[in-house]
Amino acid sequence: MKGVASIDERAVLLAQYIIDSKDTVRGTAKKFGISKSTVHKDVSERLQKINAVLARKVRVILDENKAERHIRGGMATKLKYSHLKN
Repeated sequence: MKGVASIDERAVLLAQYIIDSKDTVRGTAKKFGISKSTVHKDVSERLQKINAVLARKVRVILDENKAERHIRGGMATKLKYSHLKN
């Protein structure tokens, strides 16, 4: 994430990306080349102090992703083993 001047700016940038793309913490971390822990800390803790409205918007998306993760995992497993049936 070269070019981002501060941690606060990074937190806002990550939040805007998650809101626009509805991407997961893991996907966001991969996209920006940083750890999942950093993404989570930025959008969960730091962002709350910087921009509470933006933090609430991100929280809605993260909660949706968390609620759907078991479905995504099942689909990934199904896809992984689908070639064995044929």
